Amino acid sequence: MEEVTLDKLAEDVGTTVDRLVTQFAEAGMKKSAGDSVTEDEKQALLAHLNKQHGGKGPQEPSKMTLKRKEKSTLSIGGGPRSKSVQVEVRKKRTYVKRSALEEEQKAEQEKVEQERVAAEAKRKEEEAKAAAEAKAKAEQKAAEEKAKQEAARKEKEKAKAKAEAEKRAAMTPEERKKADEAKAEAEKLRKAQEEEARKKAEAEAARQAEEARKLAEENEARWQEEEAKRKQAEQEDVHFTTSQYAQEAEDEQDVDEERRNRKKSKRRAKDDERDEAPRREKRRKGSKRSTLQQAFNKPAAPVEREVKLGETITVGELANRMAVKASEVIKTMMKMGEMVTINQVLDQETASLVVEEMGHKVQLVSDNALEQEVLAERNEGEEKAKAPRAPVVTVMGHVDHGKTSLLDYIRKAKVASGEAGGITQHIGAYHVETGHGMITFLDTPGHAAFTSMRARGASATDIVILVVAADDGVMPQTIEAIQHAKAAGVPIVVAVNKMDKPEADPDRVKNELAQRDVIPEDWGGDVQFVPVSAHSGQGIDELLEALLLQAEVLDLQAVSDGMAHGIVIESRLDKGRGPVASILVQEGTLRQGDIVLCGLEYGRIRAMRDELGREIKEAGPSIPVEILGLSGVPQAGDEATVVRDERKAREVANYRQGKYRDVKLAKQQKAKLENMFANMQEGDVQELNIVLKSDVQGSLEAIADSLQKLSTDEVKVNIIGSGVGGITETDASLASASNAIVVGFNVRADASAKKVIEQESVDLRYYSVIYDLIDEVKQAMGGMLAPEFKQQIIGLAEVRDVFKSPKIGAIAGCMVTEGIVKRSAPIRVLRDNVVIYEGELESLRRFKDDVQEVRNGMECGIGVKNYNDVKVGDQIEVFETVQVERSL
Repeated sequence: MEEVTLDKLAEDVGTTVDRLVTQFAEAGMKKSAGDSVTEDEKQALLAHLNKQHGGKGPQEPSKMTLKRKEKSTLSIGGGPRSKSVQVEVRKKRTYVKRSALEEEQKAEQEKVEQERVAAEAKRKEEEAKAAAEAKAKAEQKAAEEKAKQEAARKEKEKAKAKAEAEKRAAMTPEERKKADEAKAEAEKLRKAQEEEARKKAEAEAARQAEEARKLAEENEARWQEEEAKRKQAEQEDVHFTTSQYAQEAEDEQDVDEERRNRKKSKRRAKDDERDEAPRREKRRKGSKRSTLQQAFNKPAAPVEREVKLGETITVGELANRMAVKASEVIKTMMKMGEMVTINQVLDQETASLVVEEMGHKVQLVSDNALEQEVLAERNEGEEKAKAPRAPVVTVMGHVDHGKTSLLDYIRKAKVASGEAGGITQHIGAYHVETGHGMITFLDTPGHAAFTSMRARGASATDIVILVVAADDGVMPQTIEAIQHAKAAGVPIVVAVNKMDKPEADPDRVKNELAQRDVIPEDWGGDVQFVPVSAHSGQGIDELLEALLLQAEVLDLQAVSDGMAHGIVIESRLDKGRGPVASILVQEGTLRQGDIVLCGLEYGRIRAMRDELGREIKEAGPSIPVEILGLSGVPQAGDEATVVRDERKAREVANYRQGKYRDVKLAKQQKAKLENMFANMQEGDVQELNIVLKSDVQGSLEAIADSLQKLSTDEVKVNIIGSGVGGITETDASLASASNAIVVGFNVRADASAKKVIEQESVDLRYYSVIYDLIDEVKQAMGGMLAPEFKQQIIGLAEVRDVFKSPKIGAIAGCMVTEGIVKRSAPIRVLRDNVVIYEGELESLRRFKDDVQEVRNGMECGIGVKNYNDVKVGDQIEVFETVQVERSL
């Protein structure tokens, strides 16, 4: 071993010689400076020092590190500028020896694992033993049970045999002989039946086998012939040469080419395949199609189809149903003397003749089969019991005879004061809880233009209150109301109104109504006459009693817990809420979330409100409600039906829309054909084109009907566009293109529409009373150029905030956005471009000072007289009635 001196060792370990000598002495070795130290002495000293510092003494190393270092030279570049780079690669690897503790832990884990495995095996053995014992017990118990049952059966058979023996012993010899004969006969009959069934089965099997054999013999020759033809067809390929080797080479080339084409077909376009096909056909000209390829075989005999025909069908659709080209159908109809086009609509009778002419069968179907299916699904289930319901009462009569005022007294409300001009222009529906029970009232307009609205009110009602003013008597709309009530078969109760006036004459009313077959009860008739006064309340209680008496006689009942069914009283398009429909429920219960089919529209009810605007979740029979969620604005008078499936409801609505469109186009086509020659003979007729927009559907229908009735031979009113809601840019563009005037009834134009109207100089007119609208159009058409009083809008203010005043009420903090606001001028309150109130200003202030006018761009406080429902975002429109000289 290598030895070093003590001085050298002290220098290597970085300590003094004296300290090292002291440490050697403590380890039991005597050394002095200059002495040599062996490797064993170094290890002994190291072990001594390790123990002094808490170690375990000498032990083998637990970790060993091997290091390797390699050097090489790389030459970079060439020529005189080459460089040599020294590269040194160092590698280091460390080996760690497992300690004794890890060995002990591993041994302990192995011991625990062995104990666990032994415990698991023991547990499984015990479970198997327990299962075997349980099985043995169960088998033993089952054997015992079976033995018991067997013993009981034997005992029973023994008792039965004993009983039969006793019975047989009690029999006389003749009876015993008869019993034996009967038993033998029964056994013989059973064996005969079994033998007969077996023979029958064998005969059936033999018959089927014989039939199969005969069929095989009959078809064997045909099958062999077809197989020979198939093989011959596959071998009949025509080659360019007669050489056998050349033919084989051509076949191999064709196979390779087909294989390549199949691989390329996934990557190449169809054009490349079409280019390749002629080359293949050129080599294989005259070859026949393989039997493995599919092909369409032309039918040997004409195919007779069963064609379903509805009420109408186009030529193209008829051709599709017969699986022929449309040109064939047109050719057939030309032979029959009819010139048609592919899109022409045929009626059911004509289509039937064409189908039969072309050799097919006809099956007539109803177009409304889908509607019937939906309604049948709706009516599925048991018949539900009916319960009494409240009567639906319609108030009818001449204009200004006090219908709405009479209803107001009953409802304790003020409706007439809120109507433009003080007349009713919508159908109002209300249900009232009176002291005598609940009654639903429908208030219809009295003006002549609202005939259709009155007819709807009569068809949806149970009882009609005919209001006749005692000081005015029977008027034209009174007679019309009587006609509507009689046509609907509805009983009438006459309310003779305005009895508080000194000039009231109820006998005159009775005489005039008696001439119209409305006979009072005291004259021997069946109509109740009740004198009332909407102003003082005279006779109101008697009127309600008369209504309930009439309802009791009618015995009104309806199913209250089924799917709802009703009628659309009124509808409109609300800017914020979308289509809104007022529905009178006639049967069942209408609930929020139901799927409703209303004429041409459908939808799921998103919200329901009563006539006071309160949210409700359901409504029973005779309750009027407003619903939201329809796909569009339904027509007033349409039936509203709750259905189960929204998809089918959409299909029915789409079908109805298509049918309505077809009918509309057919009418237009008919009118064009009928008027073609008349227009050619009479010359051009002057037309007044109108784009009409209204706030509700009922008013729109009434105004359009009234305007069209004004047409004469020289001037005709042509309504080119109509709708519910505010005037939009589309309406203004249509009017500009058609040289029409835009008429807004209780609606206003939005900003984009106003811009188009100003740019194109379109005539825009606003009306709130139907009298003024009809009279002005009539005067313009008749050439009566009297001075015109026109409402000119002089200012517009936007409500920015609302304040409450104890003296005045609601004060609207406004910014004047257009024109000027004058205190003396009348105003209208607009919400979403729809007029909701018309009146006058009560106060106009700037800061704390009362002013007479406020100009554009300034703020002000506005108090509206007798109206406190002003909200932020409303617009206050100020207008003046000015006189304008008219000219044509």
